[in-house]
Amino acid sequence: MSKRLYIETLGCAMNVRDSEHIIAELNQKEPYELTSKIGDADLIIINTCSVREKPVSKLFSEIGIFRKYKKDGAKIGVTGCTASHLGEEIIKKAPIVDFVLGARNVSKLSKVIDKRHAVEVDLNYDDSSYSFGEYRTNPYKAMVNISVGCDKSCTYCIVPATRGDEVSIPSNIIVQEIKRAVANGAKEVILLGQNVNNYGKHFSSSGERLNFTGLLRKISLIDGLERIRFTSPHPLHMDNKFLEEFASNPKICKQIHIPLQSGSTKILREMKRGYSKEWFLNRCAKVKELSPDASISTDIIVGFPNESEDDFADTLDVLEQVRFDQLFSFKYSPRPHTKASTYPNQVPNEIASKRLTILQNRHKEILDEIMSSQMGRVHSVYFDELKSGGKISGRSDDGRLFFVDGSEELLGKIRDVKVTKTSRGALEGEVIS
Repeated sequence: MSKRLYIETLGCAMNVRDSEHIIAELNQKEPYELTSKIGDADLIIINTCSVREKPVSKLFSEIGIFRKYKKDGAKIGVTGCTASHLGEEIIKKAPIVDFVLGARNVSKLSKVIDKRHAVEVDLNYDDSSYSFGEYRTNPYKAMVNISVGCDKSCTYCIVPATRGDEVSIPSNIIVQEIKRAVANGAKEVILLGQNVNNYGKHFSSSGERLNFTGLLRKISLIDGLERIRFTSPHPLHMDNKFLEEFASNPKICKQIHIPLQSGSTKILREMKRGYSKEWFLNRCAKVKELSPDASISTDIIVGFPNESEDDFADTLDVLEQVRFDQLFSFKYSPRPHTKASTYPNQVPNEIASKRLTILQNRHKEILDEIMSSQMGRVHSVYFDELKSGGKISGRSDDGRLFFVDGSEELLGKIRDVKVTKTSRGALEGEVIS
């Protein structure tokens, strides 16, 4: 019998892909069957996030649950960003953990799996040219890393301290990985990186030198690949050539995530984001000029140190001007290894909470207007997941989530769908062709 694996993934899409790499690496050594029951698992892994404080607290809470329910002899591993920045502290605080593997060290899994209390968290480790085994949770779409690490120094962000310096993955490895995924049924790829449009600035090996626009063009040539998405581009690197490629390339989905973080140029400067409110608005306007139907999503932090009411008003102003199709918003959370955690004038929690509520409530109103305007429209939808109740889901070219009545015969298909019902989070429709 194969061993059983219980894996819990916290955080971003890159962590989801890292979990797929973990499963692939395990299966290279011996087969593992995934289980949703902790008590059945021979190996329990929590793949962690440390971008905000809550996931870090959740780690030790989850370890306590694992201790209570795991069967005798089962191993516990901690991987991901919290593993990177806490390292041996995890073992000291929770000796029941068998190994700790940092986000930059996934390819070392076979080295630690059988070594009690092994810790591998080297931020300088380079596996950008390492070819991971093939494993995907959804065969119809493929997440593909195009870079690891980050070369920015945003004052609120812990990522450079958990994923190391930015290194681009060679284009030939990226292309081969996508070709394998397409051969196994995927028609859509999601390119992942901390700042995808900074691709090509830092390679650690010889080979073809491409920037992100060139990489997009090269990937577009892959037969059988019909849709390309990516996350996240950095506003600072959104030059006109990149946006023209985004708008004109028929394989690139017209959905773009542009992280704002703050609408205040003063706060953006203190965040070390490298752009101004005016630049951000200019880039969003350029997207709409070149591709009027494109959807734009964003990230916003409220309550950053020294954020005044006028600064917050600037953020609301950007919200009104751009009218984002999706918003990921959070209160500022001081993180270790970041400059902002030592800044004076930390905004009181009650003020940050109030601002977050105002921001989110206004965005809900905007989103209701956006989604209501979709009634009766026709979208091209790629179906990739079966749901309960005879439903199947997929996303339109501009990234909207759709549900229709259907069966598995629609999986992996692109169909025209007419919107028959709208809600804030998704659309329902009927397949018309």
